[in-house]
Amino acid sequence: MKNRQFAVIGLGRFGSSVAVTLSSLGYDVLAIDSSEQQVQAIANEVTHAVQVDALDENALKALGIRNFDVVIVAMGDDIQANILVTVILKEIGVKYVISKAKNSMHGKVLAKVGADKVVYPEKDMGIRIAYHLVSENILDFIELSPDYSIIEVVTPPEFAGKSIGNLNLRAKYGISVLAIKKKDEIVADPGADSIIDEKDILVFVGKNTSLSYFPHK
Repeated sequence: MKNRQFAVIGLGRFGSSVAVTLSSLGYDVLAIDSSEQQVQAIANEVTHAVQVDALDENALKALGIRNFDVVIVAMGDDIQANILVTVILKEIGVKYVISKAKNSMHGKVLAKVGADKVVYPEKDMGIRIAYHLVSENILDFIELSPDYSIIEVVTPPEFAGKSIGNLNLRAKYGISVLAIKKKDEIVADPGADSIIDEKDILVFVGKNTSLSYFPHK
């Protein structure tokens, strides 16, 4: 899945959050905004950043936007532009468009004009969206600080049948297991001898750089 390409249109708080998170996970990210200042602010944190008016269909075509696997329309303040860009992207032939909505009515319009997914995000939701895009195993993501987060994941196959002590996650990756959600119980603060089963849900806390181990699996 690492060869997937993403484009983010609109580099406000949400758009920048999605773009930078996807890029930090090793994915190719094209960041687009009409503001030169916004583009320059993110240029060193993504694969490509360009100043383009997203309402210019020919400019989007020139960028090869239809070849991207997912395009996120993160323009939020200008509802009309947000809707029009969504329409343009679908007409160009973009396979999967995620559009940011300000309210439920805006979301209904976006769905009607072809958005494949509509989101109503704040900054932390932007990070969650990025993680969900690259791994179905990530069930939830909570940002504790710019450097540390909590994630809830489906047990990776290589963890099944092993104890927390055997995996030695804290020493290897700087990750701690906060809880194990089993079929009938939740084991909080599990000890080193706690066994992880195949269908368990694991709750980890650690540095974002360490937690990025999971979306790549």
